[in-house]
Amino acid sequence: MSEAEPSGQLRASDRERERAAELLREAMASGRLSVDELDERMRLVFDAKTRPELERLVGDVIVPADDRHPIAAQGAEVASDGPRPRVRAGAEGTRRVLSILSGSERKGRWRLAPTCSVVNVLGGSELDLSDAELAAERVELKIFTLLGGAKIVLPDGLDVEISEVAILGGNAIDVGDEQPGHGGPVVHLRLVTILGGVEVRRRSRVEREQRTQLKRSQRELDD
Repeated sequence: MSEAEPSGQLRASDRERERAAELLREAMASGRLSVDELDERMRLVFDAKTRPELERLVGDVIVPADDRHPIAAQGAEVASDGPRPRVRAGAEGTRRVLSILSGSERKGRWRLAPTCSVVNVLGGSELDLSDAELAAERVELKIFTLLGGAKIVLPDGLDVEISEVAILGGNAIDVGDEQPGHGGPVVHLRLVTILGGVEVRRRSRVEREQRTQLKRSQRELDD
C-alpha cells in the first residue's frame, strides 16, 4: 500500500467513479453546480483512488430521499402531488422476472436493481413501482413479451423514458402530462412486444387519494 493511500480506505472501482460522475452531471443539470465546477470535479473523480475521495466530491450535491428542507418541500409540491420515489444506491435488487406459462406480480415494498429483465412468454406480469425502492437514480427495465402481457404502474415523481417495438401486438402508454421535477429518479422502459400487449400508466389522482387514505387509516389502527 502506498503512503498516499491511508490504511482502511477501500479503493474505488471504475463503476463507482462512473456513478460519481453521473451524480455530478445530474447536479449540474439541476443547477447545483456550474459548468466550470462540473469540469473540475469530473477531473478529480476520474483521478480518485479511494471511496472517501469520491464521497467528498459528491457529498454536497446529493439530495437525500427524505429531504424536508422548506425550500425543497415547496419545489416538491409544484412538481408532484406525491413523495419522491425512494433511491438507495447499490447493486442488489430484483434483476429478473420470468413469467413462462404463468404469472408474476411485484407490488408493495420491493427493490428494483439498476437493470432488470422481465420475460413474459404465454404468461403475464404486473409490476407496481408505487412503493418500490430503486437501486440507482437511473434504472433500466427491459420487458420482452411474446403471446403474453404486462402491466407497469408508475408513481408520481418518477420520470420515465420509453423505447418500444410492437410486432402484431400493441403497447398502451399513458404516463400523463405531469412532469416530475428535475434531478429526480428516472426509469427507462425498453419494451419489445410480439403478439401481446403491455400497459404503462401512472396512478390516477383518485387512486392516489384512496391509497393515501388507506395508509392513514392503517397508521391510526397501528397507533
